[in-house]
Amino acid sequence: MQTQIQFVAQTSKSLQFLPSIHDHHQTLNLNRYHNAAALVFSPKRRSLTLRTTNVSAMTSNSSHSDHANGFLDHHDFDRFAEVGNKLADAAGEVIRKYFRKKIDILQKEDLSPVTIADQAAEEAMVSIIIENLPSHAIFGEEQGWRCKEKFADYVWVLDPIDGTKSFITGKPLFGTLIALLYKGKPILGIIDQPVLRERWIGISGKRTTLNGQEVSTRTCTKLSQAYLYTTSPHLFSGVAEEAFVRVRNKVKVPLYGCDCYAYALLASGFVDLVIESGLKPYDFLSLIPVIEGAGGVITDWKGHQLHWEASSDSHPTSFDVVAAGDKQIHQQALDSLQWQ
Repeated sequence: MQTQIQFVAQTSKSLQFLPSIHDHHQTLNLNRYHNAAALVFSPKRRSLTLRTTNVSAMTSNSSHSDHANGFLDHHDFDRFAEVGNKLADAAGEVIRKYFRKKIDILQKEDLSPVTIADQAAEEAMVSIIIENLPSHAIFGEEQGWRCKEKFADYVWVLDPIDGTKSFITGKPLFGTLIALLYKGKPILGIIDQPVLRERWIGISGKRTTLNGQEVSTRTCTKLSQAYLYTTSPHLFSGVAEEAFVRVRNKVKVPLYGCDCYAYALLASGFVDLVIESGLKPYDFLSLIPVIEGAGGVITDWKGHQLHWEASSDSHPTSFDVVAAGDKQIHQQALDSLQWQ
C-alpha cells in the first residue's frame, strides 16, 4: 500500500490535474488515487500507461463534473445510447398494448388529449432512468421535472407519444421522442415508432441510424422541387399561417399528417422540408441529433439554433421549427417565411 501511495505522489508531479496528496482534503480521498494508480499501472506488464480522462474523472467530487470541460468519452455515448434503447423498448411495449384498443381519452389543461398509454409509457421510461442513471434529471411531457436538485448537467426530455391524436385514431405515424441534454445541448435523440418497429437514433458526432443502418437526407437545392410536410395546416394561425402559406405555395408537393414521423422521413431522405409552429421542447429536442446526424439542418424560423434550458423552474414555451435535408432549401424556406 505504501509503495502505491508513493507512486501516486510521484505521478502527480507530472499530471497537473492530480492534486498533491499532501493536501489535507485530498488525503481524505486517498483511496481514490490508489484506485486510479492501479488502473494506469500494471506490475505484471512492468509498464505505465496514463489514461488521463479516467484519472481526472475519479478526482471529481461531483456526479456531473467528470465532463466539466465539455468532453464526453465514447463510452459515455455508448452507455447513454444503451439506456435510450431501453427507454424506447419499455415505452413501445406499453404503447403497443393500448394501440387500437378502446381506452379513455382525457383532456389536459391546454385541451390536448392524453391517454393511459401516454402516462404509463412515461412512467416506464422514468423508472429505467432512475435505476440506471440516478444522477440524471428528467423532464417529461406528462409529469414535468423529476429531480431533487433544481438543475442538472444531464437531463432526459421525454415525450411518450408525440401525436396522441394519431394514436387514438389508430394511425401508426406517432412516435416516442427521447432526448438527452448535456448542459442544455441535445447529445442524443431517438424517434421510435413502436408499431412499425422503426427507430431512428442520433448521437452527437455520429451518423444517424434507422434500426442500426446509417441514413442520410437527400439533396434538393430548389424549393420548387421540395416535398414539404407539416402535421396540419390548421395548427397555424395569424402571421404564422401567412408565413407558412408563402412557403407552401412555392414547394412542389405539400403533405400533411405525420407528426414527428415527418422528421424521421426527412432524415431518411424521403422528404425535403418540415415546417411547424408552436412546438414544445419535448416535441423537437430529440429531433435535433437525428436530423443533424443525417446531414440535415433544423432551426427556428429565424435560422437560430434551437435551445432550451431544462430545470425545476422551466416552463415549456412554444417554438417555430423548420427542418430541411439540404442547406440550400433551408435558407430558401427562411427567406420565404420572412420571420421577424
